[in-house]
Amino acid sequence: MKQILAILFLFICIPAFAEQTPAAQNPMTVPQNINFEQCTKIFNIPAEKLFYLTLASISANRFKPEEIQTSDGYVIFSVNRNKYLATIAKVDNANSILKITPCSNVYNFPPGIITNIYKYIDLNLKNI
Repeated sequence: MKQILAILFLFICIPAFAEQTPAAQNPMTVPQNINFEQCTKIFNIPAEKLFYLTLASISANRFKPEEIQTSDGYVIFSVNRNKYLATIAKVDNANSILKITPCSNVYNFPPGIITNIYKYIDLNLKNI
């Protein structure tokens, strides 16, 4: 009888302990404090091409574009009810810079938002 109660106790308690342990989460999806230096990157392409690659990257990552300004070179997009500003500026004739910052100025967000955009642009630079 004691053995049956012990086995029954284990079957009841083990799932309860398993639920309390935190699940292994991808560090790219967990909000973290982001340095401003991580928000900017220089690319070896003209600003106009970087602007269109940034738009394509936002679309490919299924982020929602809210406002697009081609003359000023910026895009406001939202991810999980948070808005971000992607600004493209010309450095020289061959280089341009992309800066992605949160509109709320709270730099505690998942770094995957920035790195996914940068990775998409880097991968598609070869196609230009």
